[in-house]
Amino acid sequence: MILRRIEDDFNFSFQNFPVTGLIGPRQVGKTTLAKSAVYPSDSIYLDLEKTSDLNKIDDPELFFTEYHDKTIILDEIQHVPNLFPLIRSMVDEKRRPGKFVILGSASPELLRQSAESLAGRINYLEMTPLNLLEINQDDQNKLWLMGGFPEPFLHDTKRFTTEWYKSFIASYVQRDLPNHGLPADPSLTRKLLMMIASSNGGILNYSTFGKSLGLTIPTIKTYLNFLIEAFLVREIPSWHMNIKKRLVKSPKLFYRDTGMLHNLLGISSLENLFGNIVLGNSWETFVINQVFSVLYSDDEIYFYRTQDGAEIDLLIRRNNRWLAAAEIKFSSAPVLTKGTYIALQDLGVDLLHVIVPKAEDYPLAKNVRVIGLRGFLEFLENTK
Repeated sequence: MILRRIEDDFNFSFQNFPVTGLIGPRQVGKTTLAKSAVYPSDSIYLDLEKTSDLNKIDDPELFFTEYHDKTIILDEIQHVPNLFPLIRSMVDEKRRPGKFVILGSASPELLRQSAESLAGRINYLEMTPLNLLEINQDDQNKLWLMGGFPEPFLHDTKRFTTEWYKSFIASYVQRDLPNHGLPADPSLTRKLLMMIASSNGGILNYSTFGKSLGLTIPTIKTYLNFLIEAFLVREIPSWHMNIKKRLVKSPKLFYRDTGMLHNLLGISSLENLFGNIVLGNSWETFVINQVFSVLYSDDEIYFYRTQDGAEIDLLIRRNNRWLAAAEIKFSSAPVLTKGTYIALQDLGVDLLHVIVPKAEDYPLAKNVRVIGLRGFLEFLENTK
């Protein structure tokens, strides 16, 4: 069993807040973490996708009152949003830490309902796929290729991984996204996922997606928002505040797991990946997702690009100041362009990291340092 780094945050939340909300994509390990962190004798676990467990809360107030002295773990709570007002009243009736733990694999209903009903009572934590700092350092390429969902990563066979992601994607396309309100036909959703995979890491162009799928730009924006809130993809905004230059202002769009990306693109081995045109974008996706998994929830991530070619792949802000800046290069001998140095001057960044696949750490130029991904993640964790 892999020790997840979020466990300390979960324990703190559980010991200090009446309700802890653990959100993230399906199969990321939320249920395993919640069950292992709360003693079984002190808790009641309900899977709200199971009819037998739903029957237990046919009268939820009676059930919650009966087990008022135990922690009640509610898995996939977005399927029963009418529980939120009752949870609020139960918390207010007798406020104590660790009264409820709610788990959700999609954020739209979960966040909307809890924002209305549980403000001041709940602490949210987002659980991501596996982080490089949680596994053996020799397994970086395995994590990159297979993605960070624990089951395929631990199973470690090509056939199982391929079938697992096939089922995972089908579950979202055919059931989860429609249940959460996505109005698209499943076949259209799959086409959209394929298009995102083909353009992964590029500047988001709603018009291109719309023309290819025969949809309006507002409809594309709506569909993408569902995918974002279901923890499948993420937008990285451009930084364009107080800079008097012609800037690229559209966001970039990335898959949140390279295993899913590779499955959609038919990439099942490192040999396939290293010889593929998407190699650089895939590495950038992996790095960005790994970085997200070690940042604070209120940290901000951007990229920077001007129409004249000045560019930095990754900018991180904390408390309204630059925490870090990085170029992401799949190379053992990275070379920076003039545009990168111009971008550093534009932004007033003191140090640029160049993130490479190997465990390197050396100066490349003044205020520029080459570093491996694990080293960069450790740098972020140790920087306040």
